[in-house]
Amino acid sequence: MPGKMVVILGALNVLWMVFVVSQAFKIEIFPKSKIIAQIGASVSLTCSTVGSFPKDPEIYLSGPLEVGKLVTVTCLVPDVYPFDRLEMDLLKDNQNLKSQYFLEPTEKKSLETKSLEVTFTPTNEDTGKDLVCRAKLLVDEIDVEYEKRETTEKLQVYIAPRDTVIFVNPSTRLQEGDSVTMTCSSEGLPAPQILWSKKLDNSNLQLLSENATLTLIAMRMEDSGIYVCEGVNIIGRNRKEMELIVQEKSFTVEISPGPQVVAQVGDSVMLTCSATGCESPSFSWRTQIDSPLNGKVSSEGTTSTLTLSPVSLENEHSYLCTATCGHKKLEKGIKVDLYSFPRDPEIETSGVLVDGNPVTISCKVPHVYPLDRLEIELLKGESVMKSKHFFEDEHKKSLETKSLEITFVPTTEDTGKVLVCQAKLNIDEMEFEPKQRQSTQTIYVNVAPRNTTILVSPSVIVKEGSSVNITCSSNGLPAPKILLSRQLNNGDLQPLSENTTLTLISTTMEDSGIYVCEGINQAGVSRKEVELVIQVAPKDIKLTAFPSESVKEGETVIISCTCRNVPKTWIILKKKAETGDTVLKSTDGAYTIHKVQLEDAGVYECESKNDVGLQLRSIKLDVKGRESNKDYFSPELLMLYCASSLIIPAIGMIIYFARKANMKGSYSLVEAQKSKV
Repeated sequence: MPGKMVVILGALNVLWMVFVVSQAFKIEIFPKSKIIAQIGASVSLTCSTVGSFPKDPEIYLSGPLEVGKLVTVTCLVPDVYPFDRLEMDLLKDNQNLKSQYFLEPTEKKSLETKSLEVTFTPTNEDTGKDLVCRAKLLVDEIDVEYEKRETTEKLQVYIAPRDTVIFVNPSTRLQEGDSVTMTCSSEGLPAPQILWSKKLDNSNLQLLSENATLTLIAMRMEDSGIYVCEGVNIIGRNRKEMELIVQEKSFTVEISPGPQVVAQVGDSVMLTCSATGCESPSFSWRTQIDSPLNGKVSSEGTTSTLTLSPVSLENEHSYLCTATCGHKKLEKGIKVDLYSFPRDPEIETSGVLVDGNPVTISCKVPHVYPLDRLEIELLKGESVMKSKHFFEDEHKKSLETKSLEITFVPTTEDTGKVLVCQAKLNIDEMEFEPKQRQSTQTIYVNVAPRNTTILVSPSVIVKEGSSVNITCSSNGLPAPKILLSRQLNNGDLQPLSENTTLTLISTTMEDSGIYVCEGINQAGVSRKEVELVIQVAPKDIKLTAFPSESVKEGETVIISCTCRNVPKTWIILKKKAETGDTVLKSTDGAYTIHKVQLEDAGVYECESKNDVGLQLRSIKLDVKGRESNKDYFSPELLMLYCASSLIIPAIGMIIYFARKANMKGSYSLVEAQKSKV
């Protein structure tokens, strides 16, 4: 009896050692302490394990959700193990944004935090939708269902303030004592708060009101300035500025025909300055940059006149008239702008127009001024191809020739259409000269080869031995010549046929490659290519053991499997066994056994397969044990022998119990007694 109890207790200890190998699991055995049972009695032992999956997922956003701006959503699953059994999904309502399976095998035994990231652009419709991060953990070995955890957040999408506008009543130009009402609005989500401020001399803002409407009464001249409306919410702010000018009531000055006059070089220009509210004003004229007037001034009563005749580019200035009445002084300005627009535009092309070939069209406007008022448009029929404003030449004071160029690809539909070059000087006050000039040219297009196609029948992917037809076609005027070629490894083309169809009979793997169809005529060349793939089953598998198929215990042996270079071929190395094959982790078809042991002996098999077929090869590896001194029998060997005589039966009994219980976590010692182990 004591001997049998020792065997049972030893089996329990070994059972504990077998299940405790997975140290990342929580393991519970019931009952928790040693038990003693009588032979023939029924004893139930229960072992349970659970994975580490302690917390719900956590959802993080890279920032507030703003309409039209990218945001990154991160789903974190903390302290999970085993993470190679983890599956994560990120959903927006019922729409799966992204899924990830952490299936990569790992030897690392630790709790880790895994994450899933998705970047998307929020819209107004996303508000109120559920953002769900779902995680599942499956431990196959203990046959449990997926353990699920998920976290849900409601989406709130924001819109930064925009389209801020100011409405002023009655006007931005006021006189002392007047009142003005300014109303501001701004769009956004949440609805922006309106802030009214005035810009001070140091550019700082002085807050005036937090209402949408700002009313100023009994205004004074010092109330003049820039008023700022800002729409503000949690996402941002948007501002609009408005300048109010408060003037004295009584004394006013006007200048005509201003504030701007446009004249042709060589004409006579007369500028008149008039004062009201003062009986005897005095006048003075100057240019804004204090350059010479180059004109004649005459004053009488409440009017002063500056005459520029003939006007030239030196007269193109802003002129200021200053009227003085006692201690009051007012100044008014007028800008004199000149123009030159003598001839129609000129159309030029870079060459003959060929269908499908880029061509550059140039439209030139000679001796034009002012350049910053010039606009050139190039039209094809009624469609605008390109337009340009020459704002960058604002400060140039010279007569220049300006041009507009565009490159486009003509088609046969363009033949007969009219090319129009249109030039405009955008000066509303221009007289006696046309504000717009244009030139036209009819389009004639030659047709280069196009719509080139190359077709492979029955398919671009066929099995070895099949027949293939390659057909080439191309359109153009004149009709293109057809040339079928094959692209070599160095990129050169090997001509194969000048017929429209090329037939390959009983194809081999060497027929795989890129085939090129060219349509050629005097207007150009059009090319199309297709890749033909000949699928071949794996061939000529070689399975070898280096240095030999017969090695000694402790040596290093390399088992290598190779096959002929066939595209998309997978090589799988296995060790055959009655209890089931073991797939070996090989690199480029080679598996290395360091310090080979007797149990490494056996049959090794190589399986080479692709989409077409597979081929198997096997070898038998023989491992010879080390030679030992037969006359020597150490005490340590004796102790090892005695221990093995106890452990081996115990392990055998445990394996039998595990199989008998079908790995469900419990077994019965009563059934064990019947097996006569």
